[in-house]
Amino acid sequence: MAIAEAVRRGRIGLSAANRPIASFIFLGPTGVGKTELAKTMAEILFGKEEAMVRLDMSEYMEKHEVAKLIGAPPGYVGYEEGGQLTEAVRTKPYSIVLLDEVEKAHPDVFNILLQLLEDGRLTDNKGNTVSFKNTVVIATSNIGSKIIQEKLSQAVEEGQGREGEFSKKFAEITKILLDELHKFFRPELLNRFDELVVFKPLNPADMTEIARLEIEKTRKLLKNQGFELQISKVALDQLAKEGYDPVYGARPLKRLIQTAIENPISLEIISRKFVPQDTILIDLDSKGDKFTFAKIAPSSQQQAQVQPQQPLQQQNGQSQTEPIYGANPVGTNPPVQPQTPIISNTDSSDGTSMQKAI
Repeated sequence: MAIAEAVRRGRIGLSAANRPIASFIFLGPTGVGKTELAKTMAEILFGKEEAMVRLDMSEYMEKHEVAKLIGAPPGYVGYEEGGQLTEAVRTKPYSIVLLDEVEKAHPDVFNILLQLLEDGRLTDNKGNTVSFKNTVVIATSNIGSKIIQEKLSQAVEEGQGREGEFSKKFAEITKILLDELHKFFRPELLNRFDELVVFKPLNPADMTEIARLEIEKTRKLLKNQGFELQISKVALDQLAKEGYDPVYGARPLKRLIQTAIENPISLEIISRKFVPQDTILIDLDSKGDKFTFAKIAPSSQQQAQVQPQQPLQQQNGQSQTEPIYGANPVGTNPPVQPQTPIISNTDSSDGTSMQKAI
């Protein structure tokens, strides 16, 4: 909510005309989606995920590296190349400026940020003025993450890792983060950001939605190669369950999808079990502990639908009692009552169609 409000103020001109549209510090445990939100904002606000200037601030830890942001002085190596920050924004004036892990930067970097946030401009090494008034500036920070991991690990050991339990610790985590933040950064820098946004630890319900989004990314990659991809609800729930880690967030889920989904599908494609124009179904075996991959009949509609199936005998070791996110598998009954699509097989005009289940 705070992010949307700040962006709205900037878009309709209620913020200073010469400052960036909005500016934020994103705080929270690792793997909760701070960087992913920045990518999503770039796509929503500026039309594409590539409308983002991302700088890893760990590359500016030393004093002599600070000059790389606006360009090396005359006579020094790199003078002709210009500044990494100023050149990037000059070529992408409408963009998200993401300063990743800002706490790792040298203190002199913060002086540059003071000017950027207050005046909305920087002057590079050649005297050119670069405007930041059409950008959204986001600084992510893992300050206090070690303390948070200890708190979350302690909660797991005490049996508080169930759904909803970590929300109760959010107030405590927020206080820890803000205290650590004010110890590290100067007040004049913090006061120039529009909002300090603290991310909640992920819970199992969040993981189901994240698993759906990650599978959608895989589906789009396969679609570019001529394949369609569908996943059953039971398989999606299993992915979310196995990929859930209250301490490390969604990072284990991405690795799980690579090892348990993408690697086996890659082998099947290489072995020619699946060929272009095939529709691949991800499901679980009868024991419910192993992912299976099968070729199914293509849908009569280009857009996949969630279709409840009548209980059937197990076929080919696969459970057919759960809804399938896509077309009917071969040999199953026709749909009884189509419901809201969860994973769309038809991209919208901008290639980002995703419909959420009610």
